[in-house]
Parts: sequence; structure tokens; C-alpha cells
Amino acid sequence: MDKYGDYLYSFALYRIQDDSLAQDLVQDTLTAALKAKERFKGTSSEKTWLTSILKHKIMDFLRKKYREPVFEDNTLESQAMHNCFDDKGKWKTGPEEWASNPERLLEQKSFLNIVKKCLQDLPKRPARALALRELEGETTQTICKVLNITATNCWVILHRARFLMRKCIETNWLEERG
Repeated sequence: MDKYGDYLYSFALYRIQDDSLAQDLVQDTLTAALKAKERFKGTSSEKTWLTSILKHKIMDFLRKKYREPVFEDNTLESQAMHNCFDDKGKWKTGPEEWASNPERLLEQKSFLNIVKKCLQDLPKRPARALALRELEGETTQTICKVLNITATNCWVILHRARFLMRKCIETNWLEERG
């Protein structure tokens, strides 16, 4: 716990964004590790092994959470989509070009705070799908299992999440810089 507790907690908190839940998941991870310590073969570091257990705990939690029906208010999403696309689904006006190099922006803490805020403001299911894909690097198949959706639905959810993230980042980043 002393050696990896803070790291595991930060890992869980970044993905779950709930303090008490992150603590519970770390505690469950350490309990599971203690029960399975005889099976640890040492082919990876302890930190990697514990992180792997924590990832599974997080995925199990998310599977359970997203099996329950979730009411999502799509009003904001519908309005944003209507303002940007015509009746045939074509851009009314294309997205603005970012004036800065995106890699340089990622290095700036204020930009990361805006990205985090935008991710938190997304409806839960699109936010989780986007986090799984972009932060965790998960496959469509894994995302579909976690969220209990089809591959087509996954693509639509990710497309809408990216669109909403871009609009939110453009709006908030321009406000902060302006």
C-alpha cells in the first residue's frame, strides 16, 4: 500500500472521477492481490500487476454501471448537431482550424483542465466511451462489452462525443485565451 497506493488511487481517480469510488476500487485491488499473491509469477513488475488488477476492477464496475438504464438529456447534443449540419447531414460551416499546434496545447495545464471539464460535461455514456477509446486505448469490442452496446452504436456515440468535445474545447479555450 505504501509503495503503490498513491499511484493506484491516482490511476483510478483519473478514470472514474469519484473520490470514494476510486478509494474503494484500490482497496478491492489490494485485497484481490493479497488473495492471489501465490499466482504472481514475477513476469511483470508488482506495479504493472497491481495496475492490471485495478483495470479489471474498473472495467467490472463500468460493466455493472452501464447495464443499468441511464437517462440522458440529448437536448444540448441535438441543438449543437442541428446548428452545424444541414438536413442532409453536411456541414453548414466546417469546424474552425485551431491556431496552435495541438501537441503544444496538450502540454499546457490550463488546456488539460478544459479538456477534463469538457469530458465531465458530456453525457455519461459518450464520456465513458470516449475515455475508454482515447485515454485507455480500448478497442471497439471492449467498449461495446463495457457499455453493452453494438459496434454501430459505439461508432455513433464516439462520433457525437468527439463532436461535442471539439465544440466545448473550442468555446472554452477561446474564452480563456481571449
